[in-house]
Parts: sequence; structure tokens; C-alpha cells
Amino acid sequence: MKEITYAKAICEALDEEMERDENIVMLGEDIGFIGGNFKATVGLLEKYGDLRCKDTPISEQGFVGMGVGMALTGLRPIVELMFSDFLLVAADQVINQAAKIRYMSGGQATVPMTIRCPIGAGRSSAAQHSQSMQAMVAHFPGMKVVVPSTAQEAKGLLKTAIRDNDPVIFFEHKMEYNKRYVVDDNVEPIPFGKARIAREGKDITIAATSSMVMKSEKAADRLAKEGIDCEIIDLRTIVPFDKNTVIESVKKTGKLIVADEAHERCGIGAEVAAAIADDIFYYLDAPCGRVNNPNVPLPFSPALEFPLIPSEEKVYEKVKTYFK
Repeated sequence: MKEITYAKAICEALDEEMERDENIVMLGEDIGFIGGNFKATVGLLEKYGDLRCKDTPISEQGFVGMGVGMALTGLRPIVELMFSDFLLVAADQVINQAAKIRYMSGGQATVPMTIRCPIGAGRSSAAQHSQSMQAMVAHFPGMKVVVPSTAQEAKGLLKTAIRDNDPVIFFEHKMEYNKRYVVDDNVEPIPFGKARIAREGKDITIAATSSMVMKSEKAADRLAKEGIDCEIIDLRTIVPFDKNTVIESVKKTGKLIVADEAHERCGIGAEVAAAIADDIFYYLDAPCGRVNNPNVPLPFSPALEFPLIPSEEKVYEKVKTYFK
């Protein structure tokens, strides 16, 4: 076991996979010379050279499209976007090309490409650099969508993403990069489509994504002192979605909250609640709840931004509404 930052865990996964498979290449803005916008690729240019760790121009549509072409010709590209918001700049390449090529070729072609995208607010980066885009890309078939929580989870899930033969959108929370976590010395790939029960409980289920897992755990610690026993599920992947783990938990607790930092409207919470409704309807003691960003652009001003961000306190308060 060792204690490392979330960014270091990402870097280790990239390094170990690049060492294992010479067909893995990386593309992105500033990933080489400065080691990435959030320092998750430090040292990889020096180790693997300019042909496998390529700094790109500021043209997301261009270098994501280059990644699609590389994947079609036998390489396994890892593309880093500085912010998940920039998926919109490359949307045609991501949604109309990468996600659809296996289907449109009748399975004759695959796109084994991983797109790494920082999500989340908290750095006062304003409305165009603070969004969480996971629900948007999950809407379109053909891609796998990953939302890791801790550094251990990020490392194991990233290894799986890189080895997958379909395009994977891998969302890393930007407020986690500098946090330190205890990580196993040897982290194996974590299978997609299998959620993790981060905390067992009997009174209410909290299904969470990304950093909301850790915020929910802190809220659960507070609630436990008040006699409320929370079960927390780390969804890990949105596509594929582990419906059965959530269903079995809600059958036990009778209550469900979904905690996800993206906007509430048409979000992950609505999808989770709808996806399991047929199986848990008669087990519910109350309607399913959501903890999300409200449906407004994220402000630049910290005084306006921080009250909007889903927090430990908001999870705590939402759970309390079920036990009045």
C-alpha cells in the first residue's frame, strides 16, 4: 500500500499501460512538455518520446478526429481534453464518428479510444470550464461512460478503459487531482458495469458518482451519529449501468437518493430512478431523490459558485428530509 495523489494514480495507470502495449499513444494539449493541465502525465514524454506522447494544437475537433483515425488503423489512443466542456467542440468526432463506427461497419471496425475529461466545479473556472458532461454523452449509444471516485478506482478503471475495444469517455474530477489516497501497490483493472458498495447500511440508499461518493460518505458519518444508517453505492460506470446492485440495495432500504454533480434536468438521477422503477416501485417508502447542481450556468464568482455545488451538507440535508 502507498499514499499518492489522484493525479499520480492516473499517471501510473497511463505509464503501466503504455509500458505493457506499444500501440498505446497519447494526444492532448500540453500533455507532454508540462505534464498536462492537471499534472496527470508528468514524465511520460521523457519516458516514451514525442511519437507516443504528443502535444497537440488547440483544436479539439482535430486531435479527437486524429485519435479516431489512429484507433481505426490499429493504435489505442488516449486523448486528453483540458476540460470536459470541450467535448462539445469535438462532438461530431465523438458522437457521430467514434460512437457509431462499430455499428455502421457491422462490427468490422472498432474504435479502441479513451477520452479523458476533467469534470466539476470548485476552481471558479466559470460557466465554460466547470461543467460535468457525463449525462450528455451517456445519452448516445456506442460509448462507455466512466465516473471514478477514489484514486484506487480511477487507476483500475482507467486500465480497463484503455484495454477496451470501444470508445470510453473517462471523467476525472478536477478537485480530486491533488488529494492523497491510499492505493494498492498493484492495482488490477476494474470491470465495467459492476458498482461498488462503498458503505453498507439499512435505512437509505445513496447511489453516487465521482467525488459525490466521498461527499456522501462524509455525510453518512454524520447521519450515523443520529441513528440513520446509509448504504452508499459507487456507480463507477454510467454506461454500462449496474442496475441490479442498486435494485437490491433499494429493496433493502426502501429509499433512494442519487448524488451526481451534473445539472439536475435530464441527468443521471432521473435515468437511475427510471431504469429501476419497475423493479423497486412496490419497495419504495418515499419518492426517489436527487442531489445535483441546479439548472443554471455555473458562476465565476466563488461567492456564487460554492453555494450551488453539491456538497456533503446537501447530501446530509436531503437524507434528513426522509426521516422527519
